[in-house]
Amino acid sequence: MITKPTPEQLNEVKNVWKQCFPEEDPRYTDFFFRQYYKEENCYVKVVKGKIVSVLMRNPHAMMFNSRPIRISMIMGVATLPEYRKKGYMHELMKTVLDACEHTELITLIQTEKPVMYEQFGFRTIYRRTEYKLDRKDVKRITNFGCAYEPAPIDMLKVYSAFIRRFNGFYARDLEYFVKYKKEIAALGGKLVAFYDGKNQIRGYAAMIPQGDALRVDELIYLDSMSLMKLVNACLYEKNTISLNVSDAEDLSKVFPNAQKKTVPSTMARLNDPALFGKMYNHRVTNVKEAFAIGSRPLNLNESA
Repeated sequence: MITKPTPEQLNEVKNVWKQCFPEEDPRYTDFFFRQYYKEENCYVKVVKGKIVSVLMRNPHAMMFNSRPIRISMIMGVATLPEYRKKGYMHELMKTVLDACEHTELITLIQTEKPVMYEQFGFRTIYRRTEYKLDRKDVKRITNFGCAYEPAPIDMLKVYSAFIRRFNGFYARDLEYFVKYKKEIAALGGKLVAFYDGKNQIRGYAAMIPQGDALRVDELIYLDSMSLMKLVNACLYEKNTISLNVSDAEDLSKVFPNAQKKTVPSTMARLNDPALFGKMYNHRVTNVKEAFAIGSRPLNLNESA
């Protein structure tokens, strides 16, 4: 049976999550279930009274070609090890995607293993590039103008200016950044921002400790100075950082000695090509054609 969990089944849902994602920081797991989890967005497969598979659907508004459209991100796709290869997840995905087809134009999923979801009509539309930077790879400059834990309103302001270069991004608001700061803290990380001589924010970086290194999953910058200031601020924390940006942001000229790796990040499924075509006055037959009508590159940094 496929159903939505009751409030009493929360611990059972969390147990499936924790068993299937043992590498995830337990602090983030607790944060996710406090801040994002909703029974109405969760689907479960129940076998003999036990939840064996879980799938979550997180709805959002996405800006595409200057228009907001309703989308959702499929996440938390998990089946208990002893119940795998029985078709339960396939059944769950089909049920959820049927619901998506009736309520939204596009459905997203993040994965570095695209082949798993191509059978459901998903295609890779967005890739991210990881730059491995050591202290010796980056010209050292002062951290003058850098400040920790910027206010959510400052982050919203600079993000809104930065994201104008892109297409296909989440429509973020002030509440988003309030939660985002809590998310970074839950991962044991912190935020650093750069302000110019007029005390105007020019960028920020989210820093997450990862052993002897630092992972930077979001770096927002308005110019090369703010980029260099923030990267240096990160390198003051650790001598090695893993900087993750959209594949449209070619930082090779800025950091020519950095190791660089581009990987699949987000897949999309076009649920109604005809309606999409009418909305954007373009005839499209598949998701690749739909995302090709935009003149600016995508920026889909969010995982939920």
